[in-house]
Amino acid sequence: MPTPIQLELSRRKLLVSSAATVAVAGAAKDVRAADIRGKALQNTTAVALEVNGETQHLVLDNRTTLLDALREHLHLTGTKKGCDHGQCGACTVIVDGRRINSCLSLAVMHEGSKIQTIEGLGQPGNLHPMQAAFVKHDGFQCGYCTPGQICSSVAVLEEIKANIPSHVTANLTEQAAITSAEIRERMSGNICRCGAYSNIIDAIIEIAGVPA
Repeated sequence: MPTPIQLELSRRKLLVSSAATVAVAGAAKDVRAADIRGKALQNTTAVALEVNGETQHLVLDNRTTLLDALREHLHLTGTKKGCDHGQCGACTVIVDGRRINSCLSLAVMHEGSKIQTIEGLGQPGNLHPMQAAFVKHDGFQCGYCTPGQICSSVAVLEEIKANIPSHVTANLTEQAAITSAEIRERMSGNICRCGAYSNIIDAIIEIAGVPA
């Protein structure tokens, strides 16, 4: 049977061994954490985005979408995250004059690009004409998709003016006409769950200056 002295020595060895184990485990954890941080830094990129006329400098994970950069990093929450698959158009913004689904585009792809969101089109008391037309024609109900709808509407008229054809353009050798069919086709990527489509068309037609 072990003597009291032997038991005491055993307890001391156990305590010393346990302390050493904890210290080694803690050191290993610190090494792993440092390794993870190092790898995370390797997967980031510094980007400069011109958003609504102001240059924004960000350090982003390379996998960050333009949508998340705008919403989560620049806090421009007017641009909405809907389906996150490029199917609903709620995240539409204008980049270098062209509309894109920001949920499908990585932020690092737009170094130096000129990005316009709904916040850059107009402000309360100084609405963009398209925003005012949406209000006038009640082109929204819940309003969730409206920022994407308006950004897309503005870009659609610029596309037609630039004579960029769509699938319903009748004559590719002539200036594309601003018709209800053209607008419906070009806006088909923007879904309105509330079904305010006819009012949206009326708003765009008014801004285009085409008689109803």
